[in-house]
Parts: sequence; structure tokens; C-alpha cells
Amino acid sequence: MSNFARSISISWINFRPMEMITAYFVLVVVSVALIPFTGARGKGIVALCSILAASVMSSVPAVIALTGTPVQYLFEGSQVTGVIPVRFDALSGWFILIINLTFITGTLYGMHYLKAYASRRQDLSLHWAATILAHTGLLGICVVQNSLIFLMFWELMAITTFLMVIFESEKPETLKAGINYLIQSHISVLLLMLGFIWVAARTGSFRFSAIRIFAEQEPRIENFVLFLCFFAGFGIKAGLVPFHTWLPHAHPAAPSHVSGMMSGVIIKIGIFGILKMLLLIRPDFITTGLLILTFGVVSGVYGVMLAIVQHNIKKLLAYHSIENIGIIAIGIGMGCLGLGSRHPGIAALGFAGALLHTLNHALFKSLLFYGAGNIYQHTHTLDMERMGGLGRTIPRTSLLFLIAALAICGLPPFNGFVSEFLIYNGMFSGLGASGFQDIWALIFAIFGLALIGGMALFCFTKAYGIMFLGTPRANLGGHPGNEGRNGLIPMYVLTALILAIGMLPGVFVPLTHKAVNLFLQQADLSVRKDLFPMETLRMAGAGALVLTGLAGLIFWIRSRCTSGKVVTGEPTWGCGYAAESSKAQYTASSFARSFRKLAGPLLSIDRKKADISGVFPGESTHATHPGDKTEIWLIDLPLRRFHAFIARFSFLQNGSLQGYILYGLLFITLVLTVPVIAEKLMSWIDFLKGL
Repeated sequence: MSNFARSISISWINFRPMEMITAYFVLVVVSVALIPFTGARGKGIVALCSILAASVMSSVPAVIALTGTPVQYLFEGSQVTGVIPVRFDALSGWFILIINLTFITGTLYGMHYLKAYASRRQDLSLHWAATILAHTGLLGICVVQNSLIFLMFWELMAITTFLMVIFESEKPETLKAGINYLIQSHISVLLLMLGFIWVAARTGSFRFSAIRIFAEQEPRIENFVLFLCFFAGFGIKAGLVPFHTWLPHAHPAAPSHVSGMMSGVIIKIGIFGILKMLLLIRPDFITTGLLILTFGVVSGVYGVMLAIVQHNIKKLLAYHSIENIGIIAIGIGMGCLGLGSRHPGIAALGFAGALLHTLNHALFKSLLFYGAGNIYQHTHTLDMERMGGLGRTIPRTSLLFLIAALAICGLPPFNGFVSEFLIYNGMFSGLGASGFQDIWALIFAIFGLALIGGMALFCFTKAYGIMFLGTPRANLGGHPGNEGRNGLIPMYVLTALILAIGMLPGVFVPLTHKAVNLFLQQADLSVRKDLFPMETLRMAGAGALVLTGLAGLIFWIRSRCTSGKVVTGEPTWGCGYAAESSKAQYTASSFARSFRKLAGPLLSIDRKKADISGVFPGESTHATHPGDKTEIWLIDLPLRRFHAFIARFSFLQNGSLQGYILYGLLFITLVLTVPVIAEKLMSWIDFLKGL
């Protein structure tokens, strides 16, 4: 352990655990109670101070755990819960730091974003209180080792996130999206409860250690079924296909800073749960790896395909969250295959790539959603078909959005390249590894990941070009330069971290080693430095630094040469079309038309077209509305059939008072006669058995 980490450890030990936990909850209660009595700006400041203080208190043991020294305490609990262990290990420490970073930047951006809602003091009070409690719930999920308390924190996180999503509850579509999220979140809770109750019924304990005892005592098939139960529960929260249907509705409905926090960490808590269950249950890693790898490839490809055909920028980003969760799942699946085949290099690179991509996605996806928030407040629309030329009016947002778009596409010198490089490196190492049996699975994953990267690049070329380049397609009333300095500060912080990871991968990749070692220990393996292509990463980082430096030098020389000179702008060449018209530009639909036709059988596209007719035709329109076939098949179709079935009994609600009295009499008659009939049947059964 480093001297810095050792000094942190000593300072942490000086506090008693109970005193620290008590201080934390006092902080949360006081902050939530104070918010209603402050002004619109003060509410955000109270929330920010509370989250900053809570982040410091939780980050100290998290950093200690990341250095390889787990921090664990036991609390007495009650007769119902039993002993409540609280444990900071390398895995929880990694996720805690990501949660804290995302909530701090999200709260900073939210203070700027919610200035437009300053008159809604009651709504702001509830929103900021829910933000503090959601942060508390996420931290509790990461460290508590008791299933009952875990479910309490999970429920706290689900309900407070619901309140954050429905901030603009006066909009019917927002309320509908929030209720959809809440229902599916509680389906997740039911699946988790089923798994925990199964374990408690067999072991008599609610501690997480009982899950490991269950796994050691029960047959392998029961372990795998238990893992499937938890995988489905956590998969709903993570947004893996086909459990993703709530996500594309909740993200566009929520305020942009909430979308950033949801995509950055709230869906990642599902990934944390899957990783945690892998450590506790230790199922058959080959079967589990193939399962997770398949879900990952399907989620990644399907998510980016649906993102390409979207017109709403936040819905596009929501589907890219599904895509990136798929990439993380590919890394986890590859890691499991490495454990099952006892190839430490494949396992280490898979889990390290998944963990680092969890951080990377939190950074660039938060930045993209904050950029979308700036666009919305500038144009008052999320429809890309109405945008254009925003690079001239909000140039800083344009640049930051471009950096995040390049990062999410996995291009150097940005952070997405590093994590995807680790996953690629692990898969190609598996192709050349002796004795590795699942070569076909790695080929499938390589093809899927390459396809995801290519389509992501196509999608963000469309999104950036349609929104920021060209000329405006509609008069949206935005004023040049009205971006908000306070809203740009957290975006600059995220951009700096994106560049830092891309240029200094040798600093950030080793931070995952202790967490990766937790998984390798399941197969009696250990992390070695030679398992990671550190020299290649350092060379890539050095190349990125040189490339960025040259680009900066070129722009500096250009600015020096053009300073003091008059710069004029001219419209781009219009292919000989003399009349300037924004309608001559590509739209989001026309840009993706070739892809839409190619992928048509896999997508659900509703086309509405008014044909031109007559000598003097009137105005013609053509619109496409993309849908999600998974949602249509798994949710819309069953609901329609259920409604049709219920409609058959609509005659019962006939409005007749006499009929309702008759229903009551029939019910009372059944209550009185059914027990008597049941008793008679039982006596006849006993009589027949006697014969």
C-alpha cells in the first residue's frame, strides 16, 4: 500500500464505524430537512454540499479498498435482519468512486439546468431531496452485505429515481415514462426478492455469505437457476436487451442532468449486482460466460441499430446506453470464459475492460446528456430534424459534444478507445491461446464489437452533422453564445478526465487490478502485470499526447495568423442550387435511409407519407417514426391481449344498482358455502381412501 493510502487508512481508523455511519445519516437527514426552507438556488447548494460531504466520507474507505485492503464492519441489526455486515472491497470501491464523481458533476450541472424552473420551489425541493436520497441508496447498495437491508436501499434508489424522472410531471408523456420505469423497477425487485428468499429459506440467513454457502451446498443446476434469477433482476436495471424497454422512455422524459446520472451510474448498479453475484454464487463460468456474452452482443448491436434511426437526441443517447451496457457485458462474458477455461490473461483483460468501460461510459455519456441539455435550453426542442447550424451559436457545447461523440465511438486519443482495446486484446489473445475451447464465441464477440463500433461512428456522424453543421432548419429562437458558464464547468471536468484516461492509460488501467483479482481468485488465479499490454497502452497514450499536442499547435498557429484580420463566412457549395434553402440539406431520416432499408426487417418503422397529386400539388409530407420490436412483442402485444380479455367482462360494470347488490349477495353466498362444500369434499375423499 502506498504512503498516501496508508495515511488515509490511519485517518479512517481513528473514527469509529458507528460514529461515521451516524454522522453520515445525520448529514442526509439534516440536508433533506433544510432544503424546503431555502431559496431556489439555495436548494441546489444544499444538495451539492451534502453530496460532496457524503462523497468524501465514502471515498476514503473506497480508496483504501482499491489499494487491496478491504474495510469491513459488523453491526448488530435486529432480530429480523440479523447481523448487518458493511464491506468496502475493491469492486464496491470502484463503483463508489464512479457514483460520487457522477453525482457531483450531475448536481453541478443540474444547478445550472434548473435555473429555468426557479419558480417551481416545491418541485425543486422534492427533486433535490430525491437526488440526495438516491445517492445514499446507491452507496448503500455497494457496501451492505445483508439482503433485507440491500433491498431497502434498492427500493430507496428506485423510488427516488422515479421522483427525479417525473420532475415535469405535468406532461402526460413524462408521467407515463416514470410509471413505466417504476413498474419495471419493481419487477426487478420481485426477482431479487425471489432469489434472496430462496437462499434464506435454505440457509436461514439474510447475509450475503449465505449465498456462497448455498452455492457450495446445492447442485450446480440450482446455482445456475439462482444466478439466472439475479441476472434477470439486475439486467432490468442495467438495461440489457430484452429487459431494456423502460430506458428509452425514461431518459428523454427526465431532466438532462438526471439522464446523465441515470446513464452514468444508476443503470450501472445493475452491472455491479451481476458482478457481485458472480463472486458469491460462482456458477459454471463457461455456461455463464456464453450467456452473458450473447446478451452483450445482442444488446450492443440492437441498441446501436435503434439509435441510428432515432430523431429525438435524448432517445438516441438512451439507446446508446443499451449499446454500451452490451459492451460491458461482452467484457464480463469474456472474463467468465477465461475463468472457466483457466486462462488468466483472457479473464483479466475481460474484467478490466468491463470495469474501465463502466467508468468511461459514465464520463462520456454524462457529457453527451449535458450537451443535449444545453441544446434543449437553447432550442427548446429535442427533435434533430428541426436543428442545424448549432455549431455557430453554441460553439463550446459543439466542441464538447464532439469530444464525447468521438470517445463513445472508441476512437483515440479518448478514453473509450482504451477500454475497448483491452476487450479486443483479450479476445484476440483467446484466439491464440492453447486449449481454449470456445473460439467460436470469441469470433462472434469480435464480429459483434466491430459491428457496434462501426454503427456507432455512423450514428454520431449523423447526429453531430445534423445538429451542429449546415444551416438552421427552423427558427428556434436561440441566441448565440447563450450556453451558461456554470453549466460548462462540469462538462470541462468530464472532458479533462476523458482525455486523461485516453492519454495516460498506464495510470488508470492498474487501478482495476485489485477488483479484477477478486474474480481471478474464484479460479485460484491471480493478476500479473504481464497479463496486460501496458507497453502497448503507454505507446498509444504517448502517441495520443503527441497527436493532441500537434493539433493544439496547429490551431494556435492558425489563431495567431488570423488574429487582427477580418474573417468572413460563406455558405457551403450547394451543388449548383442557386436558391439558399435549408430543405436542400440532409435530414436525420434521409441520412439514415440506406441503413433503415437494409435493417428494415429487424426494426419497426412507421412511415407516414402524403403523396403528391394533381397539376398544382399542395404541400407534401413524409415522416418516419421508429419503434422497438422487443417492446412491441414483450409489452405492447401482451397488454393489448390482456385488455381485450378484461373487456369481455365489461358487461359486469353495467351501472345498475340492482346488479351491484346482486354481486354482493353472490359474494356473501360464496363465502358462506365454499367452506362447507370444501369440508364435505374432504370428508368424501377420506371416506373413499378408507375403502
